[in-house]
Amino acid sequence: MAELQDGTPVLIALTKKLGGTRWALDQDEFLIGRDPDCDLTIPERQVSRHHARIRRASSGYLIEDLGSRNGTHVNGVPVEMPVPLQDGDVIQIALALELAFVGTEATLPLLLANARSSGHGRLRMDPQAHRVWVKGVEIDPPLSPPQYRLLELLSQNQDRVVTRQEIVECVWPGTMGAGVSEQAIDALVRRLRDRLSAADGDHAYVVTVRGHGLRLNNPPWRDE
Repeated sequence: MAELQDGTPVLIALTKKLGGTRWALDQDEFLIGRDPDCDLTIPERQVSRHHARIRRASSGYLIEDLGSRNGTHVNGVPVEMPVPLQDGDVIQIALALELAFVGTEATLPLLLANARSSGHGRLRMDPQAHRVWVKGVEIDPPLSPPQYRLLELLSQNQDRVVTRQEIVECVWPGTMGAGVSEQAIDALVRRLRDRLSAADGDHAYVVTVRGHGLRLNNPPWRDE
């Protein structure tokens, strides 16, 4: 585990399955991807072999997407050109991993607290096991893979509206939208809503924002 030393920033995993693992940015370039030659290897199919790169510049640290299929985001915004990183920024690698860029020890406790609290909504997910709980009760039988991918996309972007194009790219990767009709998207959304409604009929989790897309409404909840 890397620690903050001599002003060297670190990346810290916010995704549950890596449990706060840290990587020191103590070199000029730090490569992230699926390939074993990467400095941070993420063995997930949705991650490209060489997905993203963080490099040290005279002004600080920059992150760039390396033409990945499923994208890199900083604070929910797609990385389309090199983006300067600021203390506390959250980096999302496809839907596989969230990382915080931490430059000072003072930032770390707040980030960890936010990461813990983010899992305390009415709806919780375990990305590693593909399990979903609503108000503390696991959905059984499990969601289908397309339903899970859609819910995971919404869950990881709770602060914004997810477009239909993003849904297609996430749920049907590699199709470039070919053969995916509006009716297929609507049917998937309807089936996911039905499963969530069966678990908690008092709350609408998947909200349609007309003309824009979908967002997840996952209010805080305490397991009494």
